[in-house]
Amino acid sequence: MTPVTWQRLEGAALALAALAAAAMLDGWWWPLALFLVFDLSALGYVAGTRIGAATYNAGHALVGPSVMAGWALASGGFGVPGGRVAALVAAAWAFHVGVDRALGYGLKHADSFQHTHLGWIGRSRTGE
Repeated sequence: MTPVTWQRLEGAALALAALAAAAMLDGWWWPLALFLVFDLSALGYVAGTRIGAATYNAGHALVGPSVMAGWALASGGFGVPGGRVAALVAAAWAFHVGVDRALGYGLKHADSFQHTHLGWIGRSRTGE
């Protein structure tokens, strides 16, 4: 298997684990309800490809959901109302990132929206 195939499998595993985590918190529907919210980070492309790639990557890197999950734990754990909400948002965010990676939508390069760390996406898939 290629490294890209491995990363896509990791994305699928992450999505399933995040969905299971949300279900354990009695919020299985959070990842589905919030799914498109994380794509708002693509609005940075209005300002150009360099800024767009930066904002998109900030919303689609695993750093965000990891920090959110850590904050959920630090705020008193998942049993505390604020901690539970933070944990559910972290799970929804990780689910989104995992699904994107599984489908081949990776982090963006600054030259084009279609150029990702997992390869080119879109019709041509050649980068031209």
